[in-house]
Amino acid sequence: MASPGSVSAATGRSRTGPGRWLSNNMRMRKVLVGVIAVAVVVIGAVGVDYGTSIYAEYRLSSTVRKAANLGSDPFVAILAFPFIPQAMRDHYNQLEIKAYAVEHAMTGKATLEATMHSIDLTYASWLIRPDAKLPVGKLESRIIIDSTHLGRYMGMADLMVEAPPQETNNATGGTTESGISGSHGLVFSGTPKPANFDHRVSVSVDLSIAPEDDATLVITPTAILTGANTANQTVPDDKRDAVLHAFSTRLPSQRLPFGVAPTNVGARGSDVIIEGITQGVTITLEGFKQS
Repeated sequence: MASPGSVSAATGRSRTGPGRWLSNNMRMRKVLVGVIAVAVVVIGAVGVDYGTSIYAEYRLSSTVRKAANLGSDPFVAILAFPFIPQAMRDHYNQLEIKAYAVEHAMTGKATLEATMHSIDLTYASWLIRPDAKLPVGKLESRIIIDSTHLGRYMGMADLMVEAPPQETNNATGGTTESGISGSHGLVFSGTPKPANFDHRVSVSVDLSIAPEDDATLVITPTAILTGANTANQTVPDDKRDAVLHAFSTRLPSQRLPFGVAPTNVGARGSDVIIEGITQGVTITLEGFKQS
């Protein structure tokens, strides 16, 4: 009888005994334990990195609220992964601040947004002190006014804002990186009661910034619209000027976060948006809310 692990004379093949099987099994277990250990370390490192970024966002949100005198903590996102290496280098790739339903001049409420790219933390620390100076490579700043609050300002409780029809049907969703439409041919629909006209109408309007004051938004109606995707309401000739005038207004004191000069105006969804984009500026958090 052949012993375990001996070679068969008939086949020349090794007979694997219990010892060989146990040895292979132990090796497999060691490999498995090693893989699990590496996975635990990686998951733990990712968890620590993620938790640190969440803490930094929480602290920054509270700091912005206090520095800019907001009513509540804004949404803050530090778009950095892995986070800790960026914090150690005193540099964030991208940072977003969004404050919703902010008490705002003229319209009562507005949303304020700022998107920063290439933020130098040399003078701020990774938690960003409230009075620290922040050199920013690129800064995008926005005021977002929803149809409801704009309509109240204009005296139209049912105002609805839409992007120009040709852009609404465009797969790109707008003319800027942030999806904001062009400034010409927007569709404003509402009931112009200030014109003593009790039917809902649609009007084509152009948006612009007043040349004498870059904090003033100018809304200029150009035509009554009928047909598909409009209120499809005709206006008698003797009411036409009054109805168009009801959709005409100026909205002053619209100063963008951090005092950025406006470069685009348009719509996104049912909101009117004033946007400014600039390069190479230094800001402080208290400048987030300007008006």
